[in-house]
This record gives sequence, structure tokens and C-alpha cells, in this order.
Amino acid sequence: MQFTRLGRSGLTVSRLCLGCMSYGDTTKGWHGNWVLGEEAARPFFREALEAGINFFDTANIYSGGTSEEITGKLLEEMARRDEIVVATKAFGVWRNAPNCGALSRKALMQAIDDSLARLGMDYVDLFQIHRWDDVTPIEETMEALHDIVKAGKARYIGASSMFAWQFAKAQETARANGWTRFISMQNQLNLLYREEEREMLPLCADQGVGVIPWSPLARGRLTRPWGESTVRSDTDVVGKALYKAEDAADRAVVDAVQALAAARGVPMASVGLAWHLAKPGVTAPIIGATKPGHIADAVRALDITLSPEEIAPLEAPYRPKFPTGMGMPMPAMDQVSVTG
Repeated sequence: MQFTRLGRSGLTVSRLCLGCMSYGDTTKGWHGNWVLGEEAARPFFREALEAGINFFDTANIYSGGTSEEITGKLLEEMARRDEIVVATKAFGVWRNAPNCGALSRKALMQAIDDSLARLGMDYVDLFQIHRWDDVTPIEETMEALHDIVKAGKARYIGASSMFAWQFAKAQETARANGWTRFISMQNQLNLLYREEEREMLPLCADQGVGVIPWSPLARGRLTRPWGESTVRSDTDVVGKALYKAEDAADRAVVDAVQALAAARGVPMASVGLAWHLAKPGVTAPIIGATKPGHIADAVRALDITLSPEEIAPLEAPYRPKFPTGMGMPMPAMDQVSVTG
């Protein structure tokens, strides 16, 4: 396993992060029947740890909070707390009632306490805001996050999926007031969605912010030939909104990934992740693992160095897209209650 610092912080993370949205209770939340329960998830945590992955990412709304419960329980069984980096997120509505979501001081203080209870931990290493809050003043949000860090409930803070001007505003608000600043940006980035290359990636590089992309394989679309489907691709509502079923440019990209994978004699997933690892500023793509081979294919990417001549045909078919992800509202959890 390869390790690096998360941005300019002193936090050391593996170059792959295991995303834990894939694990939870299928009867809770909005993720569908493709998530895995505790026993089915257990081998993937074991394999990730044995491969040297020390970085794990979840969120308070994943499967009604049960993703955090499974993540905390399995990591407690398998790992030493001081050797792993655990990240979670807050913003999504956990109950249809006032103050049960978004980024107010009240909501954030409740969210961190609830997440810690579900994880069974005294602190998280990285506490992230899942989306931008158009209602709460950014000063209120950043001071609350600073107080959470100073209370010892989070070691660092990060952000996810927003416009570059919003991220810059948040960072400057923290700097001007002497509050804790974000060390990471978790944004959507892959060969089918490269809009972050315009402003967010240069901003993060300039400011020394680590980039930990979500959906680095476009929710599996970069791991299989065009037209093939899975249970998740058929039932993932968010995935269908992010990536259109019929897109000529996307198909050309997928075909290019397939061709390079065949030429290299490696899985398509390995090629898709190797592209990330070759991109300056990207710290650790957040990988999903629900089937045997997923983690092995991801780890294999660490040994692949793509040449400029190999990268060019992967990127050439891309066509600009309307920005997605940062403005997408988090699904309300009106039929479930997050435990904790």
C-alpha cells in the first residue's frame, strides 16, 4: 500500500479509501437493495485492512445510519483505532423535523454526537460537511465545526461537493476568524465527469487541500463494457441522475478504458483508478467494494503508471457536462429514523 498526507495536514492516509456507503440495512434509508449487511460486509473490511488501507469513509445518512454502525463495529473488531482514519459526514436530513439536517450549529452538534454513538468512537478523524447549506450563514457553520474540533470530537474537518467559490468563501471565513480550516475536498471526479478540473482542483492544489473523489469509477460504469448492467445500476436512483444511460461521449470513454485495459491485461476498474492516481492533487479515490475482486482490482491500480500517450485517448472523447452532485439535495428520510 502507498501512503500520503491528506493535503498539507500531518494526517497520513492510504492512497485508496474504502467507501462504506455500500454497507448497511437495506430496509433503512434510500440506497436500495444493493447494500450489504454486517456479515456480508465483514470480508471487505478484512481485505481492505490486510491490503493496507487505513482510510474509511461513511456518512450519517447512509442506510439510515446503519452504515456508521457497521463501520464502527467491524473496525473495532479488526483494527487499532490509532492506526486507522475514519471519516463521516453531516448535512442530510435524518428526520423530517426542524433542525434535523443541514449545517446550523444545532444540527452539526447533534449530528456529530449521533455519529459518534453509532460508530462507537470517541472521535472521528475527519468530519465533513456533505453539501453546501444555502440557508445557514457560513460563519455559523465554520465556528461550529471549529468548536467540534476543539472539543476533541473530530481531529480535522473536510468538505464535499460544492462550487469552488463556496469552498473558497468557507476557507476564508475560517482563516479570517482563526477557526479550523478544511483539509480535504470530497468531490465527484472520474473519466465521465471532469467538471472539477476547471476550478475546484486548481483551487485545492493552490491551497494545499487534499482531494478524495467520490464515485471515481462513475458508480461502476467504468468497470464494465458499455450496456452491461448490475443490480445497483438498475436500482441506484442517484446514479441514474448523475450518469445518463445514452451518452455518445460517455460510451466512447468507456470503450477507450476497455481497450486500454485489454491492451494492459488488467481490469477496467484498475485503469479507471490509475487515471485518478496519475492526476496531481488527488490524494485517495474513495472505492466501493461489494463483490470479490473489487478491492484487489483497486489495489492493482497502485502499480499502474499511465503514460501521457495512454491517458490522451481516455480523455479525448469527453464533452463538458452541466455540473451535478454539488447542488443535488440529499434525500429526506421521512420513513426512517436514524438511530443514535
